[in-house]
This record gives sequence, C-alpha cells and structure tokens, in this order.
Amino acid sequence: MAKYPEKASKKVEKAMHERNEGTLKTSAGKKVTSLKQAIAIGLSEARAEGAKVPKKKNS
Repeated sequence: MAKYPEKASKKVEKAMHERNEGTLKTSAGKKVTSLKQAIAIGLSEARAEGAKVPKKKNS
C-alpha cells in the first residue's frame, strides 16, 4: 500500500470513520458504502487542502 503524508492519512482516517458511522456522503448526496470510495474522498479532500498526494490515475 502507498505511504501518504500525515495530513492525507488523517483525512482518509476521518473519511473512513464517517463511512463506518454512515454519515459520509458523495457530492450527489448519496451515502458512501464502498471502502475504495471513502479512501478516494479522503485523498481528494487532502489534495484540496494542499497535501502532497499523487494525482489520481485515469483508466
């Protein structure tokens, strides 16, 4: 697994906690149930705050 900076790790941890509580929502307002989606949301929030996180891969 990739090693991310402390700021990014905290954001992902927060997103995972919200997902487990059932309060994490997508931008469309739907409840997040996917583990991968919760991680992506956390990394995206970290990027928005200026953390050094690699760009997401486009497939």
